Amino acid sequence: MIYLLKFGASLLMPPGIFLICFFIIACIIWRRGHSAIAKFMVGLNIVFYLLSTQWISSILIGSLEAQCPSPDTMEGDCIVMLGGGASAGTPAVQGTGNLSCVAESRLTTAAQLYRLKPLPIIVSGGQVYADSGSEANIAKRDLGLLGVPPEMIIVEDKSLNTRQNAVNTCEIMKKQGWSRPILVTSAFHMDRAVLNFQKEGIEPIPFATDYRVSQPRYFHWNKLSPSAQALEDSELFLKEKLRIFVTRYFE
Repeated sequence: MIYLLKFGASLLMPPGIFLICFFIIACIIWRRGHSAIAKFMVGLNIVFYLLSTQWISSILIGSLEAQCPSPDTMEGDCIVMLGGGASAGTPAVQGTGNLSCVAESRLTTAAQLYRLKPLPIIVSGGQVYADSGSEANIAKRDLGLLGVPPEMIIVEDKSLNTRQNAVNTCEIMKKQGWSRPILVTSAFHMDRAVLNFQKEGIEPIPFATDYRVSQPRYFHWNKLSPSAQALEDSELFLKEKLRIFVTRYFE
C-alpha cells in the first residue's frame, strides 16, 4: 500500500502531472482528426516518461559510473580533487560559503584517502559565477577542519570547467615533479575527467565517489514512477555523453 501511494503521488507532481496533461492533449487532438500530430505527441510523451523513471535513469547513469572502476592499490604521488559547485555567503562552521553536496562527497573521499596515504592534495575549482563560491578555497578550509595540514593542500582556484581543471592541475604537478595523481571526482564524471588528464599526458589513478546508483541494481515497481530526480539523472547522462564527445574530438 505504501508503494502504491508513492506511485500515485508521483503522478500529481512534476513531471508526472505534465505527462498526464500531454496525454490528455494528445487524445483531444486525435479526436479532432489530427492523428499524425497526436501519434507524434504520444511518442514524445513515452520517451519523456521513460527518461523520468528511475528504471531507465539508473541504467544510463550506471553505465557511466562503471567506466572507471577504482583500483585495488593506489601507488600515486598526489591526490587531486575536482570541484563540483559551491555557494557564496552561506553560513558555515568556519567563515562563509559551502561546497555543494556533490563537491562535499568528493572532499570527504579526498580526506579519507589522505588518512590512509598522506599525500599532497590539489583542490581544483574556481568561482564559476558571480554569485557562487570559490570551490578550491572553500575546499581547503574544510579539509583543514577535517585534520589535513594546510601545507599539504595546494589550491588551484582558476578553473571554470573540467578541461581547465586538467590543464591547470597538470601544470602544478609537472612543476612539483608528480606524474601519478589519485583523481577524486564523482563516478558519473570520472570518464570525462580521466580523458581530460590523458590529453595532458597524465595517466591518473581514478578513485570515484558520489555514486548515484546502487550495485547490484534490483527492479521494483516504483522504479516505473516518474520523478524529477530520475529526469535530472537522465539529463546528466546525456550532458556527459555530449561533453565526452566534444572533449574527445574538439578539445
